[in-house]
Order: sequence, then structure tokens, then C-alpha cells
Amino acid sequence: MAIKRYVAALCAALALVLPTLDAHAEKVLRVASTMADIPLTTGQSSQGGEGTRFIGITLYDQLIRWDLSRSDVLAKLVPGLALSWSVDEATHKVWTLKLRPGVKFHDGSDFNADAVVWTFDKLLNRKAPQFDQSQAAQISQYIANFDTYRAIDPMTVEITTKVPDATFPYMLAGINIGSSPARYKELGGDWSKIAFKPSGTGPWMLDKLVPRERAEMVRNPNYWDPARVPKSDRMILFAMPDPNTRVAALLSGQVDWVEAPPPDTIPRLKSAGMQIITNVYPHVWPYIPNLGPASVFHDIRVRKAANLAIDRVGLSEFLGGTAMPAQGAIDPKHPWFGKPNFKIEYNPEEAKRLMKEAGYGPDKPAKIRIAVSTSGSGQMQPLPMNEFIQENLKEVGFDVELVVMEWEELRSHRRASADEPANKGIDALNNSVAYWDPYSGLIGVADSQLRPPRGYNWGGYNDPEADRLARAAAVEFDPAKQDKLLGQLHSRIVDQAMWIWVVHDLNPRALSPRVKGFVQAQSWFQDLTPVYVE
Repeated sequence: MAIKRYVAALCAALALVLPTLDAHAEKVLRVASTMADIPLTTGQSSQGGEGTRFIGITLYDQLIRWDLSRSDVLAKLVPGLALSWSVDEATHKVWTLKLRPGVKFHDGSDFNADAVVWTFDKLLNRKAPQFDQSQAAQISQYIANFDTYRAIDPMTVEITTKVPDATFPYMLAGINIGSSPARYKELGGDWSKIAFKPSGTGPWMLDKLVPRERAEMVRNPNYWDPARVPKSDRMILFAMPDPNTRVAALLSGQVDWVEAPPPDTIPRLKSAGMQIITNVYPHVWPYIPNLGPASVFHDIRVRKAANLAIDRVGLSEFLGGTAMPAQGAIDPKHPWFGKPNFKIEYNPEEAKRLMKEAGYGPDKPAKIRIAVSTSGSGQMQPLPMNEFIQENLKEVGFDVELVVMEWEELRSHRRASADEPANKGIDALNNSVAYWDPYSGLIGVADSQLRPPRGYNWGGYNDPEADRLARAAAVEFDPAKQDKLLGQLHSRIVDQAMWIWVVHDLNPRALSPRVKGFVQAQSWFQDLTPVYVE
């Protein structure tokens, strides 16, 4: 009854802020996201994977993109704005990309090699008039290995990397092409104006932007791939970080789709006829510890104790079966899991023994401060989850203070290393992590040289064997051999308890029964072009 009263109270308020739509005029899809603000619309989206899902790959295309058409296999890389790509055999540093002819930006200007170079200058060349630090910061890891780039002819681009990199195609999949040079010129080179009128090549075009509230996108009828011209005429993306507000909006018919419904509302949603869709995807919900000499997590015994203190099965049940206990960074069925010796399980007695051995106990708890978010991409239900784990850790000798902040603020802490002033006093971050590619999931987090902004090694993990394996995998262009090296690397970081791993999200979404055409890919990203409301 409590949820019914809460829903009723919220519905009246929602009716005041959500736009009224004439369903007969347009086929409209209305989505409630977990984000507190609309992501950057100028090209490189903010707000993490969720920002990419709803803005980055909707308004824009990439040279190489993800195939999001299947739910039964992991998403794979396929041609996007580049028809093909290859690397030279001599140095493994010179990449040649043949571009797709006949593609137009939303403003009608031509997509070509010059536009690609212009986009790269926007992100890499501080002397270029179009350089935009806010966009460059979003994808610093993807562009870190760029050395030189040039247009060979109107439909061919050459990129030379600083060092050989077998993961480079994945990096290109993270770079959105646009907004167009023509739109930049039209609006006087003002990115703040372009945010309201961007020009990509993607299947959707921005029609209206209300910061911190919503973005309205309309179908691109001239999209270069006829099979992916959107089935909906309009898609409205709402910033709705409060989970109960999202549920109320769905139950009242104000939206058609919500991200990350709270587990305790799922029975109510099902009884109302809503579709609850889940699927595995390359995701892990961990704590990323500061491993510096002054941190309690510098001691491997403390890290192992933290891993053994968490009741992952209980947490998964608490989450209504929308999560799966983690045994490391990687799903055990994945080819990169390897054969770690340290078994991540719930063993509080062993955790207490390790804490005592490390010099901690009830009379001398290990005091730690963990930065957590209120919501965000891949963050699941961060506040109740962190409170659950806070109690688990307390039982074995940790005194945990949760430092709560908005998602994009947490991401700004992640973009700075643990030893930088911005992170003074923070012992760990609770930041969901993807392993859709070798770099994001393993190489970039484990190599000691890949501290932010070059990589994702926030805590300063430094192990010669992990470095050897990470660097070997980065230059192994044979997929089977690379998989073997990555399995060995994952085994190494688990055995050293590099992080505290908790669960893998099953990515629940709640959809109106009238929503059709959605295929939930095994990816952080989703293809919204086939989705429509009946």
C-alpha cells in the first residue's frame, strides 16, 4: 500500500513537469534515465555509459560501432562510418580507414575525411579553434595513444599511434564524429550554442534541449542505414535520478521506459503489466581502493578481508535477483576470467582473521571513506547497496564513512588519480566499470603506467607481473592469444585483490506493455532505433 500512496502523490507532481503529447500526431518514446542532467550534446557525451547510450550513439555515429542487434551474444564491433580498417604489418602503428561514402550530417553537409580530422583536432589539437576541453576530457583514455592523423583522400583517413595497440579499434568505437564543421561555422564557433543545435550523422536529431530536465530527439529520415531509421518519430529523454520518481512516472503513464527500477518495486510493476527486461552484460560493481602507502588498502590482507566480508548472495537477493555475485572483475563464463586462486566468497571469519593479522579489530577499526553516488550509469541502486555493504564491513573491523555525491562529480574524482589533491581523504571509489573491451576492463586498470588521464588505474596498482601481462596483451593482435593473456592478467589481479568486487548488474529495465521492438543487447549501449510505442 505504501508504494501505491507514494505513486499517487508523485503522479500529480509529475503531470506538472512532464510535457503533454498528442499521441495521434507522432509516435513518441518517452524514457526516464537515472541521470541528474542531460549529457553533453556537442559530440562527446558526458554521464558515462548511460550518456553514450541515450545521446552519444543516438545523435552521432562512430567510425567503428557496436552491433547491438542481438541479446544472445556479447556485442561485437562492426563497420560504422568506416567501411574497413587495417593496421600495417611492419610497425602495427599505422591504421588506415576507408570511409563510408554518401553520408550527410544533420545540417546537410558532407561527411568525409576532412570532417574526421576536424573532429580529432577538436579533441586533440589545443591550437585548433574548435578544440573543446570539456569534450576532450570525456574521452581522454580513447585518444591517449593518438600520435598523428591525416586525410589521405576524401574518403580515407590514416591514424598513427604512439605505440602498437591491438585494442585501438575499440578506442575508435568510443569517439563520436561531429558536431559538423559546417554547424560550428554557422553558429560562430560557440559550443554553448551548438549544444542546442548540434549536427551529427546519427539516426536521431536533437529538436529541443532543456538542461537538467529533458532532451527531445526526432528521427533522421535520411539516415545512411535504412534498416536503422528510427521506428519512433520522437524520443524524449528525461533526467530523473530518483528511482521512485521513475517508477511513479511509468505507472502513471507519463513515460514508457525507465532505467534501473528499484528491486522492491518490480512486483508492483509486473502486476501492472509492465515488461521487466534483464540481461547479462560486461559490467562489474566494485570498490576501487587507493593503494598508496598511507591507505589501509595498501595492505593486501585488508583488501582480501574486504572482499571476504561481503555477502554477495544476500545482496543479490536484496536486489530482487537483478544482480549476480562477482568472483572478480570478469564474469566466470567470459574467456578473460582465467583461473584465479583467491576465491572471492562470503567468509567473515577469515576476514576477521586477516584484519587482526593486519593490526585491526573491534578496538582499532580500519577507518575508511568511500566516495559513492546517488545514481548514475551502471551504478544500480548505489545508496541502499552501499549501506548493506557498510554493515558487512563493520562486522569484520571496518569503520566506513560514505561520502555521497552526484554521479558526474564522482566521475570527476575518477578522472583524477587517487594521489591527486582532489581525492585527498578518499580511500576508495564506488564506480561501476565496463569490460566491453580489453583496455577498459583489464589493461587500462592494471598497468602501473596507465594512471588517469591516460588510463583507469585510479588507485595506483603497481605489480611487475601484471604490467608484463597487460603490455603483452596490448600488442597481441591474435585474438586467441590475447584472450589467454587477458585470462592470466585477470587471475593475477584477483589473486592480489587489486579491487573489492561485488556484483555484476543484470541491467533491469521496466517498459510499458505498449513498447515494442526492443532487443536488450549484452552491452552498456542499446539500439533505440527499432523501438516504438504501439
